[in-house]
Amino acid sequence: MPSVEVTPAEAGDEPVLRRLMELYLHDFSEFEGGDVGDHGTFGYPYLALYWLESHRHPFLIRVDGRLAGFALVRAGQTCKMAEFFVMRKYRRRGVGITAARDVFARFPGAWRVHQIPGNDPAVAFWRRAIAAPFTEVADADGTSQSFVQPDG
Repeated sequence: MPSVEVTPAEAGDEPVLRRLMELYLHDFSEFEGGDVGDHGTFGYPYLALYWLESHRHPFLIRVDGRLAGFALVRAGQTCKMAEFFVMRKYRRRGVGITAARDVFARFPGAWRVHQIPGNDPAVAFWRRAIAAPFTEVADADGTSQSFVQPDG
């Protein structure tokens, strides 16, 4: 098992996270159908908010010291995994599950994770990654898992 490290992303990490976000959005376009703009990027308009709003929390994921992905969390009465990405090279090696559980543990309490319609690989991933008992709802907006992350 590789060494997986999840660390808060600092303001100086925003350009790195922005580039990783492009890889994520490229992968995500398979399900969402997004296109690049005139500058050849997908863009993510909310990224800067993760260093401006106290309820938003950006994390970088590293494997054996190398960048491997990120997690964006919106904390509140119910925490939400806004975005989660592990580079293809590191998938199916336990990296995503380890990183997701690390992030969940940082925010004990109620959680909701949502997947868009058609993203069946993500649904299967989150069913494995959530260690706590969860309830799942599937409707026209997609699939969501809700659970309570225990403290400690």
